[in-house]
Amino acid sequence: MPGFNSRGRSEDQNQNLDFVNENLDHYDDLMMEQILENINTTPIGQVLKKIASLPEVRKKKVLDVRRQLTEGEYDLNKRLDIAIEKVLEDLAP
Repeated sequence: MPGFNSRGRSEDQNQNLDFVNENLDHYDDLMMEQILENINTTPIGQVLKKIASLPEVRKKKVLDVRRQLTEGEYDLNKRLDIAIEKVLEDLAP
């Protein structure tokens, strides 16, 4: 008579689940390898690479801009135009 664990599974079922989990882990590893191999050749890969190279968020600067916005001291339209121009320049080859 096969033994059952607390979830009512037999040892054979546990072994089958382990086998499936190992195969899924292997599949995930293969997928990640393919993504890493193709990251420089796909447009989304190039965008992700650029995003990864961006600097960390500067909290003090963010808080300062929020304060300026609430006090009406920040010209949002002018700043957005400048930011969009910079992004487009960085994305252009």
